[in-house]
Amino acid sequence: MPSVQGENRSSATCPVRGREGTVDLGNRRLTIAGRARPLDDLTLKLLTDWLDHRRRRWPSTANLHLLINHQTANTTGRASNHWLSAPLRGQDTTLERLRVDRQLEEALTHGADPLHLAEVFGLDEKTAMRYADSARSLLEQAAEQHLR
Repeated sequence: MPSVQGENRSSATCPVRGREGTVDLGNRRLTIAGRARPLDDLTLKLLTDWLDHRRRRWPSTANLHLLINHQTANTTGRASNHWLSAPLRGQDTTLERLRVDRQLEEALTHGADPLHLAEVFGLDEKTAMRYADSARSLLEQAAEQHLR
C-alpha cells in the first residue's frame, strides 16, 4: 500500500508500506515491489489532490499509509479492504471493472501500444497485447461509424 512521508507536497519520494516501494511525484513514478510504473496525468492529478486533502484533513497524522481514514489517521495501520471497497457496494461497477476500464481507456488514449500498457500497468505481454487489440478494434469501429 503506497504511503506518505513528510508534510511537503513537493517531497520527491514517499515510502510504500507493506509492499516495499516509492511514490515519486517529481518524476511521476510509482514503484511497488521493485516494479516502476509511470504515473499518467489522471493518476498524478488524483494522487496530488488526495495528498492535499489528506494534509488538510489530518495535518498531524503519523500514519505513513497513502490511504487513511478517520479510524486510521491516529494510528499507524492501513485502511481496511472493506473501507476501500464499501463505496462501490450496490453499484453496477466493481474495483475490477474500474481497473479494466482504466486500462482500456489508457490503450485508447495512447494508440493501443502494448509496450506502453505493460509499462504503465505492469501487465504481462499477452495481457497488454489483448488490451491493445481491444482498443484497436474499438478505434476501428468508431472510425467506421464516423464514415457512415
